[in-house]
Amino acid sequence: MKTIVLSVGGSIIVPSLESNKISEFASVLKSLSEKFKVFVVIGGGGEARRYISVARSLAIDEATCDEVGIMVTRINASLLSWALGDDASPAVAENYNDALLYSKTSRIVIMGGITPGQTTDAVSAVLAERSGADLLVNVTSIDGIYSDDPKKNSEAVKFDSLTHDELVDIVSSGKMKAGSNNIIDLVAAKIVQRSEIPLLVIDGRDPAAFKSAILNGERTGTIVSSDRKMPKLL
Repeated sequence: MKTIVLSVGGSIIVPSLESNKISEFASVLKSLSEKFKVFVVIGGGGEARRYISVARSLAIDEATCDEVGIMVTRINASLLSWALGDDASPAVAENYNDALLYSKTSRIVIMGGITPGQTTDAVSAVLAERSGADLLVNVTSIDGIYSDDPKKNSEAVKFDSLTHDELVDIVSSGKMKAGSNNIIDLVAAKIVQRSEIPLLVIDGRDPAAFKSAILNGERTGTIVSSDRKMPKLL
């Protein structure tokens, strides 16, 4: 059975507490876990950024602001884990060793953040490396990787495919601080580059659509791989 790791933005699964998509994602993950070993890393999203903003207003240092964000990612991860019930690992994994241990008996392993200064994208990339994943999926609010932020620049060009080296070049100018919201951070990009892990960046606002892309190999989003092709998973 092949392994996939999903990095799910907090703003995708919990755009707000009142209009969350936790049940939809739980259903999709259950379907995927029938075909794959599934690891999921959940981000903090807007809720984390709001808490971090309050922490900064109190003159709290950036490392502690990161800790605040990590707490929120684990709350989001816990909600998803509880929604999955017996299909999920017995607890939200708080380190890579626990995640790998849980994967021996659980269909779906859930994680949040781990270390200050490390985004959940980086966590998912390291987890993909540690688990020997066949595909890392970045589930975000944008339908792929662009030459610039498409929400700010209408002339930004979408890339259907990239090599790992090209991805690193694109994201290398990004800045990282607590609560950063780039398409993928440089640490994550360099990890998938060194291990040549295929990466799919995909719009997750419609959970059923990204499920179909993974199960049916539909060409959507941006695929980052050595040969610019989506790996054959089934």
